[in-house]
Amino acid sequence: MDSSRTKNEGWLYGLAFLIAIAFRFIQLGAAPLTDSEATLALQALHLAQGQSPLLAPQAAYILFTSLFFAIIESTNFMARVVPALAGSALVFVPYLFREKIKPRPALILAFLFAIDPGLVALSRLSGGIILAVTFLLFAWGMWINRRLTATGIFLGLALLSGPSIWSGFLILGLIAIFLKGTQPKPTADEAPIEDRRSETINLLIPLIATLLLAGTLFFTAPNGLSAALASIPAYLTGWTSPSTTTSGRTLLTFVAYEMLGISLTVFSLIRGFRTNSKRILRLSLWLAVALLLSVFYRQTDELAWAIIPLLTLAALELSRAFDMYREEYLEVGVVVIAITILSAYIWFNISNIALNPNQVPTTVPIFGIVNNPRFFVLYGSLVILLMSIGLVAFGWSARTARLGTIWSLVIFFGVYSLASAWGASGLRSPGGVELWLPDSRPLQANLLSTSVDEISEFSLGHINAQPVTIFGVSSPALEWLLRNHAVTIVSTLDPQVAPPIVVTSLMNDLALPSAYRGQDFMWRQTPQWATAQSADWLKWFVFRQLPVESESIILWARDDLFPDAREIQP
Repeated sequence: MDSSRTKNEGWLYGLAFLIAIAFRFIQLGAAPLTDSEATLALQALHLAQGQSPLLAPQAAYILFTSLFFAIIESTNFMARVVPALAGSALVFVPYLFREKIKPRPALILAFLFAIDPGLVALSRLSGGIILAVTFLLFAWGMWINRRLTATGIFLGLALLSGPSIWSGFLILGLIAIFLKGTQPKPTADEAPIEDRRSETINLLIPLIATLLLAGTLFFTAPNGLSAALASIPAYLTGWTSPSTTTSGRTLLTFVAYEMLGISLTVFSLIRGFRTNSKRILRLSLWLAVALLLSVFYRQTDELAWAIIPLLTLAALELSRAFDMYREEYLEVGVVVIAITILSAYIWFNISNIALNPNQVPTTVPIFGIVNNPRFFVLYGSLVILLMSIGLVAFGWSARTARLGTIWSLVIFFGVYSLASAWGASGLRSPGGVELWLPDSRPLQANLLSTSVDEISEFSLGHINAQPVTIFGVSSPALEWLLRNHAVTIVSTLDPQVAPPIVVTSLMNDLALPSAYRGQDFMWRQTPQWATAQSADWLKWFVFRQLPVESESIILWARDDLFPDAREIQP
């Protein structure tokens, strides 16, 4: 890189950070917390209130979030601010590896981290997966740059981040073992024992200090360390326990959201295996191991460990695409425009089929295959696209065809990635089905919360004055939603007691001594994965819509809480 480019490198990393901040913080608290998010957020809230709850094995998230709850306020935004900050800071990791992958690919990688749909989605979820990825990569980068104190600090934070950190250790450990077994032993003399002992001490002291101070929140939450240790059995249990997703759906998540990285990585792998590039071979090994472990572990959030090498390979290939001669600009530009237009036309055809997949064919079947004219148009467009690339390769040059194809893919799938990142954040379609979510978001949570607050204000003059009883609804998200009220969860209703506000599943009558008024709210919509057909999946791919099953709950308010009921009483 020339001096001017190096001079502006810091500003460009700052720009990547601002883009990452925008994708991760815009309306961060708008969407209600899911049950899995609320479980952790409630533990942080109870910790901030001075209680001693049993902590889940994601100590870093719970402890750091409890600080925000104690200092500022317990809101949806604050419940997600720690992962959002960690996900935004991830764009600075490539800077630590700039000497390994060169400055320009590292800078490109920072921008890819900023807009990647998977990383954006995980950064906007309450949990420790993005903390584990960020802290471990920072620890690795600091180790490479021989900053041992910082290495120990980040490694300690990574160990507090939850079960997913052990996926990272397992992946990197398997790769290290494989590479060590295939490479010849170094002939250089090892470092003196005194130097290695000094390095170990410089690493262990900050590591232990971080575990003790951060793991106990400066000795105010001693059970944080036990929660961190519980991450090991929690990770091992994840291999055998039932999962909410499947291996096929995990793989689908990777393919559907990472089209930009996959398209560029294909070119990078072809070049790497042709030239026997050690860097690309190592990254491809990392990608393969991480992807296989994620698929068999059946957890979509574990795909974060595969996204990192995928985007690194993509950045290496995209960096080479910047190396064009001035006389190539016109030819490559024509190819880019042509392929981009054809790609957009193909996408419009796919969208049209997804909107109306059951259109009556206009011709008779041939060899048992229905001749739907829209499919002929789609297949014809794909053939024209491939023929165009081939003609450019034979007529002009293979280099022009490669550069034109890469830049058209960057434009087309770049727009697709931006849209996917926006959708994965929950902002594009609140009712859309996003595969990164571990469970469904409550749909009418804000309306339910507003109704409870208004009833409380009508009856006692304050929005949080009335207590709420939850009966027959197992939902941490509901408990989090009503956290500002005195919430009581019961398994049976006492027929001699008439609580002022009750939330139940669908039922006709509470059978309590007082009269109640009820209003139903749509609480969750569960996607019907098992019954989805190929047309349903195509519609999901384009519009993120799937057949769902709705679950409703009822808010009951005692009749005497309403002003009109009190006015007619004698």
